[in-house]
Amino acid sequence: MTSLAITTLAALVAGWALLSGALSRHNVTGPMVFVAAGYLLGNPDWGPMRVDVATESARFVAEVTLALLLFADASRIDATQLRHSAAVPARLLGIGLPLAMIAGTAAAVAVVTDLPWVLALFVGAALAPTDAALSAAVITDERVPLRLRRSLNVESGLNDGIATPVVAMALAGSAAALGVTESAESVAVVDALRDLGVGVLAGLVVGAGGAWATDRATRRGWTSSSARRLAVLALAVVAYSSALAAEGNGFIAAFVAGVAFSGVAARDAADEEGLVVLPELGGELLALVVWFLFGAGLVPIIAANIDAAAVLFAVLALTLLRMAPVAIALVGAGLPRRDVLFLGWFGPRGLASVVFALLAVETLAESAHPMAGWALAAIALTVLLSVVLHGLSAGPVARRFAPPAAEAAEAAGAAEVAEGGPAPNARPQRLVVPGDRR
Repeated sequence: MTSLAITTLAALVAGWALLSGALSRHNVTGPMVFVAAGYLLGNPDWGPMRVDVATESARFVAEVTLALLLFADASRIDATQLRHSAAVPARLLGIGLPLAMIAGTAAAVAVVTDLPWVLALFVGAALAPTDAALSAAVITDERVPLRLRRSLNVESGLNDGIATPVVAMALAGSAAALGVTESAESVAVVDALRDLGVGVLAGLVVGAGGAWATDRATRRGWTSSSARRLAVLALAVVAYSSALAAEGNGFIAAFVAGVAFSGVAARDAADEEGLVVLPELGGELLALVVWFLFGAGLVPIIAANIDAAAVLFAVLALTLLRMAPVAIALVGAGLPRRDVLFLGWFGPRGLASVVFALLAVETLAESAHPMAGWALAAIALTVLLSVVLHGLSAGPVARRFAPPAAEAAEAAGAAEVAEGGPAPNARPQRLVVPGDRR
């Protein structure tokens, strides 16, 4: 990366950090800003910066970003708390996610009949994971019922790791089907399964061993709070890189390491000291760089390969292909229709899909098959529409939920009426949409 590129990105990050609060009040998000900046500054036709996303360095940045965020998300899982509200996220992950992959694959084959099935599987799997960061205004808005916010947060934190092995197998099979590699698709699938096993083993060893070592060093007074945070950042990188060194799946290793770290580490100390803050902050910083790469390298692919089929697929991916699996998964869950629609709409496609697309750009760069370009354009267009639509709708949709204070006042007013009348200075109750439960 040139000094101009580093200077530009650093200035953009600083500017966003200083103005993010003001921009967020107008529903302008970080991904929006960095996608636009990447497209304007790194466009191959007119941009002053030359950005090639089909390089090992771009792939490395994208992979490390996702690995850090996977580790951070997984390490924040508290099994004790999750058990009390696990029903909805479990349905979304166990039923909704597989159905979304199947539906996405079928839709891709339906809109482009000559699309190889394994490439269609890659498209469907790459767009199945969600990214709560694109709807942060919803996740952090206390007007939205806690169970809905927690469900979206848990789903987006776990579905990346669950979808990764499917994406890896589909991408390996796509490379074979399009003539990029000489391996048969069945061999590619076997290799992907082996990579998965190696990644799980590496993640367990690094995560559990690192948590044990961290607790032991803390009890013996060998380390400090800041040093422990640095150690946890290093663990995330070690899990990812050690799996790659053993020819395994680094994403799975990072995710499993986070889960193992969360299960073994002393929960109180981990929460109070914020041990996962450095992997999380590092991932968020690099995520802005990845969004810049998306605007510079993938948005031009949309312009070069867009057609009616790609537009149709992108619209379906953000609506029917997400909402239908969510609705099926939540049958019998007891949620009101409004909550089901809310969970169905707020499944934005974000960083994970971008990372998978960047991996495909490098893997399929040598392919002359026209469907490779279409697949990348369909993924990129879906993500681009999600960045805009989910970013703009997060705030307005959150405002449709009753604020907690209003709900408390309504509950208090109802109790006072039951006891004989309203309290002095009580305000008239406002009608709330039925089913607004927590």
